[in-house]
Order: sequence, then structure tokens, then C-alpha cells
Amino acid sequence: MPLRPFNREQAWLLPPSLDELINTDHPARFVDMLLDGFDEGEWEALGIDLKGDPKGAPAYHPRALAGVWIFGFMDGVRSTRKLERACREQLPYAWLSCMQRPDHNTLWRFYKAHRHRMRSLLSLSVRMAVEMDLVDLAFQAVDGTKVQAMASRDRMLDEAGLERLLHRLDEAIEEMEEQNGAENEPPGARLPGTLAGKNILRQKTREALERVRGKSGTTPTPENNRGEPREERRGHSARASLTDPDARMLHVRGGYIAGYNAQAVVSPLVGGGGMFMTAADVASPGEGDHTQLLPMTTQAKANTGIPAHTTLADANYHSGLNLSQCAANNIDVLMPEANKPHQKNPYHKNHFTYRAEDDVYICPQGQELTYRKTQARPEKTYKEARCYRPKPPTCRACPAFGECTTSPLGRNIYITPYEDLLRDHRLKMEMPDSKELFKKRKQTVEPAFGILKEQMGARRFLLRGIENVSAEWSLLATAFNLRTLYRAWATTTPHRTEPAAG
Repeated sequence: MPLRPFNREQAWLLPPSLDELINTDHPARFVDMLLDGFDEGEWEALGIDLKGDPKGAPAYHPRALAGVWIFGFMDGVRSTRKLERACREQLPYAWLSCMQRPDHNTLWRFYKAHRHRMRSLLSLSVRMAVEMDLVDLAFQAVDGTKVQAMASRDRMLDEAGLERLLHRLDEAIEEMEEQNGAENEPPGARLPGTLAGKNILRQKTREALERVRGKSGTTPTPENNRGEPREERRGHSARASLTDPDARMLHVRGGYIAGYNAQAVVSPLVGGGGMFMTAADVASPGEGDHTQLLPMTTQAKANTGIPAHTTLADANYHSGLNLSQCAANNIDVLMPEANKPHQKNPYHKNHFTYRAEDDVYICPQGQELTYRKTQARPEKTYKEARCYRPKPPTCRACPAFGECTTSPLGRNIYITPYEDLLRDHRLKMEMPDSKELFKKRKQTVEPAFGILKEQMGARRFLLRGIENVSAEWSLLATAFNLRTLYRAWATTTPHRTEPAAG
């Protein structure tokens, strides 16, 4: 078999066209087609002026910079220096930038100026998918995933560590000031660089120490999954980062990370075989999943314009308050309780019967529990709970004493304002149709997180601060959706698929 000619010094017989560098079904062409379809209002929503400034040196075209960034997120490239190298070395990026090769400073300035407004691209991608009848809104799954922050776990300091660091900084600054004063020179207009840096670090340390001291050291939780008050869950000791004040110490499999709680709502595609993210956001520092159910479902409804029939959520979202809010907003939700095996206890509160005319509960042994007091619970998702208890000798003489309760005062049950909702939802979750539908939650939302982290490099945020991180997460969700839209575009539109020229 003869060999093809191999000569790097061979000249082009005909100069290649820029349009021939990539195939017509390449994802970069889809990005360019997307941006080409933007009207003036959509560019204004992104804060981008396509007219430019007639004064000064010519600037890079915003459409080229936007295309490079959007394709970079789709391709798992989010670093400005890596994007700069890609514009020099990779044909898709060179094609999008028209061979102009913007440097990393230019790319960063564009990203910094427009990344917050580019969050509107997520809702745009959702509207496109809905108009194309790609999204199946029979159900949607909401879940959260922990993403590492641009902060080291080892530099997340507790109160004692911050106090030690502040003490060392005070000593170092005092020593440097004494050395500067001993030189008998007039003070300069600015502090020496090293001293200025120490002062900035000291100020950050003081602010972090105030944040840590302002925390209670415990993590407020909603009512337990039986709808009863319980002691707050002891978590990791309060810590703060000097590099990213909004990052929190989060528990993950195998330990802790300094990170953020990223949230998403995912719906399946019509016909199966894919997922689409209809909402994405990052929880505020210190907030768990249970505070995000209503905000995320509300955002998904606003983006799609059509509410999903059923929302599937895991046990971290379960609370009486969430059930109440969902009922008030006509949101059909399925979410299990974390300690469901506990309900199998024959003396679980579910097995107590309420007699409304006397306002008493009857235990499985036939004893009456009467109303005793209303207990204030300002730290819970409900404000108060009604406490019911039998007369003290009753439980001690009961054959179930020791199994039902071991308290000498007798068995207490607490009735929250959401008791009826909790009981009804438990019955709903036991229905065969509910069990079958809920099985689809894990296979809908968790693969989406896997693709984001493994294929698109979203294991770690590259920005700091809740506002910047939220914008980055939204762009990652947009890129996830655009990859899906690209596949639909590539399979429904005829394209030339032969290799690029050269």
C-alpha cells in the first residue's frame, strides 16, 4: 500500500477558507448560529453593545468573545489562560474568534463585565427547548450538589485558629512599624507593600472572626421527619475562609470540603435519553437543601412558562413548611422522610388517634394524652408546637413503658401546625404510583451532576463570592443545556460531515 506524501514544508496550492476549518455540524457552528440569532434586545439584556466606540483602538468583537466563552463552558474550558491558548491552537476556538487570538486579559475583562447578565442565557435555553417540544414536564427533579470553592479546606479556620492568626499579625505589624519608625525617615505617601499586605490580611481576619463568633455553632434544622421538635443537629464547628468569605465547610463522602451548595431542577427529554436543566442557583451561605425547594421550583416555572406536573425531591427537602408552601402554590411534590424506618415503631406518633371534640390523643394502649402547653420554637421552620402528655403515673403502669417511652413524666408528643399535611403526605408516598414515579428522581438529576463534574470540569468553582459563583453555576447549566440543544440541531439539520480542508 503506497504512503501519502508527508512534507510540512509543502505550500498551499490554494489558500484555505476560514469556513473550511471546521465541519458544518460542529458545536462551534451551533454556538455561532445561536449568537447570530440574537436580536438587539437580547444583546442589551447581556449588557453588550455591538456598535462599539468610534474612538480609540479597534476592540475585539463582542460576538467573538461571547462565542469563545460559551463554547469554552460547553467544552469544559473556563480558565482565561486556557481559552487564550485554545484560540491560538484549536481550530474551533480560532474559527469562533476569526483567527484574532484575544489574550487572557481581554477574555477576563469581557467575562467580568458580562457574566452576571449572562445568567439570562439559562432561561433563553429553556425557552428554546420548550418551543422545540424537547422537555418533558410530566415531572421534574430538584437536588443539590456540593461544589468545591476556590478556597483550601485547611485554610478554613475556627475561632481559636483565627484568634491565633490575628495575634501573630498584630505582633508582626507592630514589629514592622517599629522598624520603619527607627529609620528616622519621614513617612511616605503610602505604606510599604509588605506592611500594607499585613494590614489587609489583619482586616480580613477580623471580619472572619466576627462571622464565626456570630454563629451559634449549631445548624438550625426543620422539624424532624415525624413533625416533632428535636434538638438541633450538631455540625462541623463554625469556620471561615480568608480567601472566600462566602464558602462554607460542607460534609461530603470521605470528609469535608470548603464549598457551596449548588442547586438544580432537571427534567427529562421527550422520549427519554437525556436531561435538561430548567433552573439553577447556589444556596446562600449556611442554607441547606430544605430552604431551596420553593425558590427552585418557582424559577423552573418562570423559565418554562409551564409548571411541571410533579416535583421529585429527596429527603433533605422534607419539612412541614415545604409541604405547606407547595400546597399554597399548587405544586404537587413527592419527597420521602429521612427517618422513615422509625415510623415502623408501633408507638410512633402516627399510631396515635386524635379525638377532636376533647382535644386529646389516644395512644395504641388506649390512654389519653391531653394538651399541656404550647412550646415556642423560634429556631425551627414552625414557630410553635402543641405538647400532649398523659398523667404522670399512667405511662409507668403501662405494659409498653420502656418501649414507648422511658421518661418518668410519661410520653410527650408534639403537634406542629403541619401535622395534617405530614400525615397526608406519608400516605401519599405509600401509594404504588408515587413509589414508581419517585424511582425516576435519581436517574434524572444525578446523571446531570455527573456530566457537569466529569465532562465539563465543574468539580470546582473558579470564582469567589456567592454572586460570582452563582453566575458561574448558571453558565455551567446553560452550557449543559446547549450541549443538548446542539445534539437536537445536529440530528435534525442536514450538514456536510467530511473532514476539514487541509
